[in-house]
Amino acid sequence: MKVRCEKESLLKGVQTVQNVVSNRATLPILSNMLLETQKKSLYLAGTDLDVGIATHVEVEVEEEGAITIPAKKFGDIIKELPAGECVLSTKKNNMITIECGKCFFRLPGLPKDDFPKFPSFGGEPRLSMPQQLLKTMLRMTSFAMSYDETRYVLNGVLFKCGEKSLTLVATDGRRLACIERVLEKEWKSPYDMIVPTKTIQELNRILQEGEVGLIKKENQVLFDLGETAVISRLIDGEFPNYEQVIPKESLEKVLLNREQFLQATRRAGLLTSSESQSIKLDLLKDKIIVSKTSPEAGEAREEIEAEYKGRELTIGFNPNYIIEGLKNIEDMDVAFELEGPEKPGVIRTKDHYVYIVLPMQISS
Repeated sequence: MKVRCEKESLLKGVQTVQNVVSNRATLPILSNMLLETQKKSLYLAGTDLDVGIATHVEVEVEEEGAITIPAKKFGDIIKELPAGECVLSTKKNNMITIECGKCFFRLPGLPKDDFPKFPSFGGEPRLSMPQQLLKTMLRMTSFAMSYDETRYVLNGVLFKCGEKSLTLVATDGRRLACIERVLEKEWKSPYDMIVPTKTIQELNRILQEGEVGLIKKENQVLFDLGETAVISRLIDGEFPNYEQVIPKESLEKVLLNREQFLQATRRAGLLTSSESQSIKLDLLKDKIIVSKTSPEAGEAREEIEAEYKGRELTIGFNPNYIIEGLKNIEDMDVAFELEGPEKPGVIRTKDHYVYIVLPMQISS
């Protein structure tokens, strides 16, 4: 194999693939990245057997061939090369040379034969949407995923692909985020799937412009981004019935400025600790008081103007849960539904987004 390409385009391709490769893989081949010539491009691929990413880099192919090389080391080298044209050449005994300007590297690799083959998704139904739409939906839900391995079915995002809409749901048992969007094209093959955390993190990182196609086949899914493809195993199991968890819209709402509420929550949250995690919200007529009192850390108190005519109410929340919900909403004002100190708080937006947070005991 011998190819020529610009350092920046090669670096972009390497960084797209590199994150999915584990440095602590039990099999040496899984710490490697596959490089293979394909017509006028260089095909780069990496996998940990659960998630795989492949992309193409435009190159000038002088000799065809393939090799796998240590992903992290290769990425570090390409990142530090000077700008300009790079030449990659494979030699005997699975060695690869990297030349750029006056820089020269030689790395040992492994043959392509043992590298895992990615499954084929040809002929399966395809659901398409703008990448930016999916990126936005993931941003507004994925922060609520669980990382508790004992609740494996929650370690990802539920994709509910309906005939005319796509719904994403994530929950860790203490908060739940749900967003629904209408699809431009009617979808003839409805299905549900739970996409695992690592895949979601990679999608959040690499989704940009253009279209993305979703193709499900048995217990795997392909996210086709054009030049780049993300292939993932799906989580086996049944996601909880999230629709039963979402309360009916309440008349007890406090309407307030999202940014003011966000900043006040952040400031009060500065005085929380692992032993005292909650902040206090006092709902009064046309105002809300955000506070935190701790014998060890001190006291914080802030009053925010609000539109509220309901009964007076005091309730506690984990400030981080409030912050993570508010910072992903773009609306200037938000309606926070609060029915009682032991009932969940609910934020709904006009564009079919719901965020639910369980209250906490107010600690001092």
